[in-house]
Amino acid sequence: MMYGLFFQNIAKHIQLELAEEAQLQSKLHFKMISKNEALLTAGNPCRNIYFVNKGCLRMYQNHKNGEETNILFCPENWWASDIISFSLGSPATYSIDALENSEVIYIDLKDLEQLYTQIPKLERFFRILFQNGFALYQNRLTLALSTSAEIRYALFNKQYPMLHNRISQKHIASYLGITPVFLSIIKKRAIENK
Repeated sequence: MMYGLFFQNIAKHIQLELAEEAQLQSKLHFKMISKNEALLTAGNPCRNIYFVNKGCLRMYQNHKNGEETNILFCPENWWASDIISFSLGSPATYSIDALENSEVIYIDLKDLEQLYTQIPKLERFFRILFQNGFALYQNRLTLALSTSAEIRYALFNKQYPMLHNRISQKHIASYLGITPVFLSIIKKRAIENK
């Protein structure tokens, strides 16, 4: 079922009646994305919130010197959006693209706000989702400022246990705020210390 994982994710926090599921499903869109294809480019407004049904997305920031910083990886069963841009209609700070061939289910803000009035418990679900996302960003910022690269790498492996074999070392290093060469050294040390 195309929407099975999506509704399992929703059911973690709220219980929808069958009619409510059908109403929500009528507002959902499905898209297949090729590896490296962009869903959102910084500077454009983020019009959708995406659920990753299959594959892996990354949210990242471009810098003036041409470098990129990966902010978040979104494998299956994760959500992706530039929340400030999505909520306010402002230009996006972040870009989102696919690290693998992926499938996403998405909804736009207008339809979501309409559903909030028709199915009030959806507002609760997205409030919890946004609170969890905010907590994730706060924790990530704290770790980036106060822990070693080794600890950040260990926590990356705990948060994303299946990703280290699916995405490039370049992307993992960018997420950790280190060079790919230093990441190789950390990985070697981790293997030696086992």
